[in-house]
Amino acid sequence: MANGILIVNKPAGWTSQDVAAKLRGVFHEKRVGHGGTLDPMATGVLPVFIGRATRAVPFFEHAEKEYEAVLRLGVTTDTQDVTGRVLAKQEVNITQEQVEAVLPRFRGGIEQIPPMYSAVKVNGQKLYALARKGREIERAPRPVTIYELTLVGAHIVRPLEATGNGHTSVTLRVQASGDAGAAAHIKCATDAASGEETGNAENLQPSTINFQLRIRCSKGTYIRTLCHDIGQALGCGGCMAALTRTRAGAYTLAESRTMEEILAAPDPEALLLPTDSLFSARPALTVGEAAERKLRNGAAVPAGNRGDGEYRVYSRAGEFLLLGEVRNGELHTVKSFFEV
Repeated sequence: MANGILIVNKPAGWTSQDVAAKLRGVFHEKRVGHGGTLDPMATGVLPVFIGRATRAVPFFEHAEKEYEAVLRLGVTTDTQDVTGRVLAKQEVNITQEQVEAVLPRFRGGIEQIPPMYSAVKVNGQKLYALARKGREIERAPRPVTIYELTLVGAHIVRPLEATGNGHTSVTLRVQASGDAGAAAHIKCATDAASGEETGNAENLQPSTINFQLRIRCSKGTYIRTLCHDIGQALGCGGCMAALTRTRAGAYTLAESRTMEEILAAPDPEALLLPTDSLFSARPALTVGEAAERKLRNGAAVPAGNRGDGEYRVYSRAGEFLLLGEVRNGELHTVKSFFEV
């Protein structure tokens, strides 16, 4: 039977549950769970736990996450991202310096009010179910931690009049160089099928401005809400235009697999990481046969001179048995991972 962790690069348009459901068929395994929901529009790192590895999901819930998000200024929606109904829209002219000036307010420990379009329950009801009925209720703010929030780039989008040849917008891309005035000297281009059109940025009056952010945060952080709140702080409104999770815990985008790769793999099990990779920061402890038998039966065993703390526990044959904890000279099982 398949056991392990698959690092999926979730495609846009799929829910996290869609991915899990598809992989149940791929691995012929009912025990499939994911480690941290991504919105359907989001892409990136989605660890999926398969078989006996699903027992490790609770240990992953508190893992740090890292994202790259696009903040679109000048647009406010009911979902706090571009998939929602537009509530307000305005032309804005915001510099990188202005964005940089408000970011410190959102670093460290902050409080977020969960969006109505979320799975948070209030009085036993999921908020998104109420939102779909057109209802909005009061939500208590929740503490989260933003460990890193950095502006890494920007582009400005200005709608053009329809020309019938695919010209719909002009986009100005600006790297976050610390020189907010640089935007005035960079050219931009349309995505016209017949070729590029360039225009001097000095002549543009943008209706929306997109800023690319890098965020490292705690469990429970809503990046949509972060984008919304930054827009409010800037006085022009904002929403999330795109989101990619680049890291979840120790797992990175570089080691992830696309669904196309997974579905085309002749041996999908070869793509699985071992369950103990989740606990790689804990020291390893190997036990003898007698201690292994006791641990498999749920009993504690002497830990020798091992210090207190959590350990990855292995048999002499190298099988990962369990996550254990040494307390007062004894090794106790925290969670077992051997097949029963």
